Amino acid sequence: MAKRTGAAALAAGALFALCCPTVAAAQVRAEGEAPPREVSGGFAGWASGGSALTGRGVSLDVTRPAARAGADRASFPALGGDADPATGSTELELGGAARFEGPAAAPLVLAGLRLRLSGDGGALYGRTVVDGRVRELALAEVASAGAEPVVRATAVTWTGLRASLTAEGAALLSSWSGAQFTAGDGLGVLDVTAGTGEEEEAGETGSTAPGGAGGAGSPSASPSAEATPQAGGPEKPTVAVARAALTAGAEQTVTGEGFTPGAVVLVAIDGDTRYQAVADDRGGITRSFPVYANASAGQHTVEVTVVGGGQGVLSARFGVGAPN
Repeated sequence: MAKRTGAAALAAGALFALCCPTVAAAQVRAEGEAPPREVSGGFAGWASGGSALTGRGVSLDVTRPAARAGADRASFPALGGDADPATGSTELELGGAARFEGPAAAPLVLAGLRLRLSGDGGALYGRTVVDGRVRELALAEVASAGAEPVVRATAVTWTGLRASLTAEGAALLSSWSGAQFTAGDGLGVLDVTAGTGEEEEAGETGSTAPGGAGGAGSPSASPSAEATPQAGGPEKPTVAVARAALTAGAEQTVTGEGFTPGAVVLVAIDGDTRYQAVADDRGGITRSFPVYANASAGQHTVEVTVVGGGQGVLSARFGVGAPN
């Protein structure tokens, strides 16, 4: 079979242009309307399992500073952009690149990722090389399935966003892979948090997170659970888990104190960012989560990170045994 050219052909000069950071487009505001807030941090999580990619032998990899969070999960940090606290409309510049691996001899790389969300949906844009030239295209349309964004003083959060290929995204993947992609094919689910850098109190307690309900009342932390602050200011927050050891399939809870009231924190299990919580007016957090029934026996780690940074990353470990 002859080698395919076009979308898979990446010249050295084109690669340099591809990886240059993008600048968010200026937003025109009506006279007297409050301007959007500058994004100070956050991330976009992309779960591609069960999508048209996996069904056609294509896997999603990333380049730094994005990170793999599992076989079919990736997390892209927010490098900049704007978020409108009145409507939740958000435009994010994402760090790293999406690297599609599959039937083609060379990977398909999309850099300069940009996510635009407004109303009940939006679009995911990226830059790649087509016929020897760098071009930006709308890779996917993004739909919220009727769920409104959660708007707080410190962040805007969108969960469960369904991404589906645009016509030009489908043409790009088809040309590169040789497989047949069509407009509307699913690319997976996006969960997005955009920090706004505001420090006033959000006036909310509890937590909201993709894939689960808010945490229950704060349990007593196990004294044998290990909690290790990795960075922070003079008054470092602390975290702990409710149970130092439990069986697969049980529920675990992470609690913390000393956070800035209203701060949005991301909760990762073994490096996989799955949940978030909001610090209450005393700076405390609580987030319950299930330990999957197929979790491996041994030590596991919960990491808590404040959106926008400033208070470091904290971790707590717990053991998992086989179910009875």
